[in-house]
Amino acid sequence: MSKNSAQYSKQDGIGIEKFLVGKSFFVTGATGFLAKVLIEKILRAAPEVGKIFLLIKAESEEAASKRLKDEVINAELFKCLQQTYGECYQDFMLNKLVPVVGNISESNLGLEGNLATVIANEVDVIINSAASITFHERYDIAIDINTRGPSHVMNFAKKCKKVKVFVHMSTGKCLKPIMFAAVSKNLSFANGKRQGRIMEKPFYMGDTIARELNFNNSKTEPKLDVQKEIELAMKSKKALENDEDARKKMKELGLERARKYGWHDTYSFTKAMGEMMIDTMKENISVVIIRPTLIQSTYKEPFPGWIEGIRLLDLMILYYGRGQLNELVGDPNGLLDAVPVDMVVNATLAAIAKHGQVVIQKPEVKVYQIASSVTNPLVTKYLMSLLHEHFDSLPFLDSNGSPIRVPLMKLFTSMEDFSAHLLDGAMQRSIIGSSNGELLAQKQYEILRRKEFANVYLPYGFYAGSNTLGLMQIMNEEEKKKFGFDMGSIDWKHYITNVHVPGLRRHVMKERRREKRVGAENKIPGGPKFDKSKL
Repeated sequence: MSKNSAQYSKQDGIGIEKFLVGKSFFVTGATGFLAKVLIEKILRAAPEVGKIFLLIKAESEEAASKRLKDEVINAELFKCLQQTYGECYQDFMLNKLVPVVGNISESNLGLEGNLATVIANEVDVIINSAASITFHERYDIAIDINTRGPSHVMNFAKKCKKVKVFVHMSTGKCLKPIMFAAVSKNLSFANGKRQGRIMEKPFYMGDTIARELNFNNSKTEPKLDVQKEIELAMKSKKALENDEDARKKMKELGLERARKYGWHDTYSFTKAMGEMMIDTMKENISVVIIRPTLIQSTYKEPFPGWIEGIRLLDLMILYYGRGQLNELVGDPNGLLDAVPVDMVVNATLAAIAKHGQVVIQKPEVKVYQIASSVTNPLVTKYLMSLLHEHFDSLPFLDSNGSPIRVPLMKLFTSMEDFSAHLLDGAMQRSIIGSSNGELLAQKQYEILRRKEFANVYLPYGFYAGSNTLGLMQIMNEEEKKKFGFDMGSIDWKHYITNVHVPGLRRHVMKERRREKRVGAENKIPGGPKFDKSKL
């Protein structure tokens, strides 16, 4: 039975598990970190769910099936389900998960044959989790995936006869920085003159951060035309086809366009434009936008500390632990807005259940910001002390098997102070002016590397989040236990030192048991690449 917003009771709650039973899902970005945790939770919480169609980029059905088995079914994340179903595990998973060859960059998602019709007739919930998450991606690639991609998924959604809700997994990093005013004088570097609490709202076509921040003279700021940005990206790509510096120039174009309109990077800018496309195209489809901030490892489910790939915060943690990053730009009293991935998933499922069964006269776009810094602030200097405590008690080992001792991270409140510190350190070590040209170039490169690394973190070190209290308030106690996402319940000391960093070392660094660990196993995979040509 459908509900309106006034029909929820503390006893009945939202009815999350009941809603999931028998529902069919269509998920893009299905082999990604967030999507896999979502899929695992659905299957564990509601094994009687219908089919889950997973859009997978592959050359053939056979290749898609292989990716499904290798990257999803056989992933350690699903070990609880493996234990539950034993010998029947593979059959259970293959009965529920349907690999679909496709690509969100293509107008019809690359769907062909009868399967597209089956999906359109059966699917109840569409979750768009596909994205290019490289901060400074080529403009054409970022536009293709993060801006045009959501419009392609929405076009397909309009063909789905039973679709109840369209969920777009966005990012808190594409938020208007004025989403929340500072809760302390050092918070939120881009809040401008705004004060007090600003409620979440979707990006509407033409919205820009530059116009928001300069609201007294917004007419002087350029108005964003998403279609023209798409055309610019495609024309520039064609014009640079035979240019050996095409990749670099397309990256520079993306950054230039993002900063023109007030965003810090190409990723967050193109994701915001994707939200605008969804809002413009939605027609009679109910839309939920999930905006998590810095997603980290699981807090509790299906087990603590699972993570895949290196998130933004993790790169800093690993370089610090290896003794390769002892100083950074950031306000010691600022907030780092981190959220465990399992809490993001629980909030997403609660929102899906709520909006998938609510009767509304006019479809809307409902935004849920999943953040921790308002309800349970993680202060930067406290995080640094926790990391120091962890690596002091359990340090990485160098190539000789000796422990790498790291000092407490030194934080600089401005890039100018940070640069001066690096230069002063080089001079004190008699590098500047040395006759050893190779050593000088190496040190100059190291200074550049650290400055570029710090620049990535600068805009995210002073950030304020929001909350989804309204969603939590209509959940009953049983739902809060099974689908809880109360950021106030996070014990940061326990999470950082006993859950997240150990999980990062195990699942990303692939560390073995301590007595078997060697220096080679401490190599940071997927570290940042810096352009030496800038020297």
